[in-house]
Amino acid sequence: MAEGIDVLNDLELARGLFGRMAADLSMILDREIEVQDFRAERTARRVAGEGLVHISFKLGIQVQERSHQGCLLVPLPEAMALAGYMMMLPDDVVAQERARSELEAPFKEALLEIGKFLAGACDTVLRRTLTEHRSTHADGCQGVRADVRPALAYREGDELIVARARARIHEYEPFEMILMLPAPIVG
Repeated sequence: MAEGIDVLNDLELARGLFGRMAADLSMILDREIEVQDFRAERTARRVAGEGLVHISFKLGIQVQERSHQGCLLVPLPEAMALAGYMMMLPDDVVAQERARSELEAPFKEALLEIGKFLAGACDTVLRRTLTEHRSTHADGCQGVRADVRPALAYREGDELIVARARARIHEYEPFEMILMLPAPIVG
């Protein structure tokens, strides 16, 4: 019975985190970001972004005196769109930049800024949800090859909450975002 309760709580946490991330980014980027079709599961293995290079936005999470790390995986074209809108590029330029496979310095800087906003959104939700939560901060970001699990400060076999959502940025096609959080943060 407790496992079912955990999954329900994990799903509610995922909805709150994805919702806050989308709301904060929509406001900052002046473009609508929608999230829906939330799923959450507990697993003892990191998951990979399928079929495309992904950007892993790393999240440093402090609970009591312990540091944990999680991440949000976003496909590269969508991460490029977020970075382009962060740099206030017009829609037609962002559409072209989504096709890039290599990041130039301004895009790298913009992705780091996006990571800070994502961490801030997580911090807000986790502070309201978890009594033992101290802080969440951006731990940088990295490109991850297709079908490869992202690097995390994580011990293989430890339990993770893996949450997924269908997202859409502005007028682009929907895509899957994957959020991985260490299960010990929720107890």
